Amino acid sequence: MQALHSMDIQNWQPNVQPTLSDQLALTLEQGKVLHLPKLRFDLEDAEQIFYSPEWLSGKRKNISLEGNEVRGASGSPELLKQMGSMIRRYSEQSASLINRLFPNYTKHLNKARTSFRPSIVEGPPPSWKKDDSRLHVDAFPSRPNHGERILRVFTNVNPVGVSRVWRVGEPFEDAAKRFLPQIPRQLPGSAWLLHALKITKRPRSEYDHIMLHLHDRMKTDLDYQKNAPQQTVDFLAGSTWVCFSDQVLHAAMSGQFMFEQTFHLPISGQYHPELSPLKVLERLTERRLA
Repeated sequence: MQALHSMDIQNWQPNVQPTLSDQLALTLEQGKVLHLPKLRFDLEDAEQIFYSPEWLSGKRKNISLEGNEVRGASGSPELLKQMGSMIRRYSEQSASLINRLFPNYTKHLNKARTSFRPSIVEGPPPSWKKDDSRLHVDAFPSRPNHGERILRVFTNVNPVGVSRVWRVGEPFEDAAKRFLPQIPRQLPGSAWLLHALKITKRPRSEYDHIMLHLHDRMKTDLDYQKNAPQQTVDFLAGSTWVCFSDQVLHAAMSGQFMFEQTFHLPISGQYHPELSPLKVLERLTERRLA
């Protein structure tokens, strides 16, 4: 299997011809990882102090910028403001990259959380559900998305050349076929109840129900983790990669110091909506799920 599609892009505002944009969109929406090995994000001299996990507050595993607020970090207001400016710069450059590569996405994209991840990936997770070293697709218990896509840009900024190592699994449809027979139907009224109790931000669709079960069953199946088709990928320091993390089976194995930008994209904004996980699952289950 070949999980990556590599391109020689070296700046965050590349000039991309429409035919190439169409080809790249098809590659991305088919579930490949777009790998940009020469696309760097460099910290400025005054920002080098942020190369330490000691900035983490201990309440979260990552530092994020949400609006104008830096969350998950501890430090003086002046330094947190400087850190926020650094993270915002990454956010702006990531948005520029996606808009240049995939211009059809532009009017549909919603920018979500931007994070700086200074901690070491290796180490005991708090629970198996939060063990991101196990192959999984992204699905979130409290944030149902009804099929909206999760598009992410990652950049390894390790200052001493340490790679970010991932495992990338089999195609989404193959995994769905494997696990769907084990997934129970959503209980009538359960989506309403979870929302009423404020466990979820809005009612779960049947799509969200299935995606959460796929996430959990992949992670709990240790034989699958070991023996399923997969590829180990080293993302070198100074490289960037892009994928739909609700479609690409991935596991973070090692590394330290990374930026990540999340975008949400409605299926209607895709070049090929029929390739989305929602449409794949609706075809496999033969029913509407969102």
